[in-house]
Amino acid sequence: MKTLTIIETGRPPDAIEGNWPDYPAMFEDLLSPFLRDWSYASVALPDGEPLPDPSTLDAILITGSPAGVYDETPWMAPLMDFIRWAADAKVPQVGVCFGHQAIAHALGAKVAKSDKGWGIGRHVYSITSTPTWMAGDTPPEFSLGVSHQDQVLSLPPGATLVAQNDFCEFAALTYPAANAMSFQGHPEYSPGFSCALYNVRRGTKLSHDMVDAAEESFVDPVENDLVGKWIARFLSEAVRQS
Repeated sequence: MKTLTIIETGRPPDAIEGNWPDYPAMFEDLLSPFLRDWSYASVALPDGEPLPDPSTLDAILITGSPAGVYDETPWMAPLMDFIRWAADAKVPQVGVCFGHQAIAHALGAKVAKSDKGWGIGRHVYSITSTPTWMAGDTPPEFSLGVSHQDQVLSLPPGATLVAQNDFCEFAALTYPAANAMSFQGHPEYSPGFSCALYNVRRGTKLSHDMVDAAEESFVDPVENDLVGKWIARFLSEAVRQS
């Protein structure tokens, strides 16, 4: 049995935390239908839990976070080293939202707040390349809920662009030599959770009109299960190659 170690880098805001699962549980719910013979472990960086030696792990997933890669949190620099060590050892890695940005930053990309501002609601991405883990399930585009202001602003060395849109040029990436892949959007977020998150920020970081438009965007479905299947296929392929 393989174990996916989830690096928890953030939590739902206090105002809604008790109403929703934590992020590791969200990812387990997303992936367990496709990785039935896997187990799950988590490392809570906000609680000061130490990062393990990546060479002892089967596979890694890095969650979203309110932090930015440029923040001086106590665990940020160790996390960047951890990502690079895992890449050198070809330990399979997946990143989502902050995790997407963290892998890109650790492996040489520019990551910063975008001058396009906040991205929220349902975003549709065009697929630009088709790695093997997409084989057989490659529509021309897919959609996910998003919540981010930071973006990957350059293609990391050795990475391949997988998906993009006008708002986010580097929305999904794969790193063949490093055995890694990542998405800016949130396949683990249900539309209900996304809307709850936006409403916490209504009238502060996000305007009322922005939140209203984001909520309305979920009239059309998101493709969480499809992206979950892609992540599961990547992990299954990558552990065989590592």
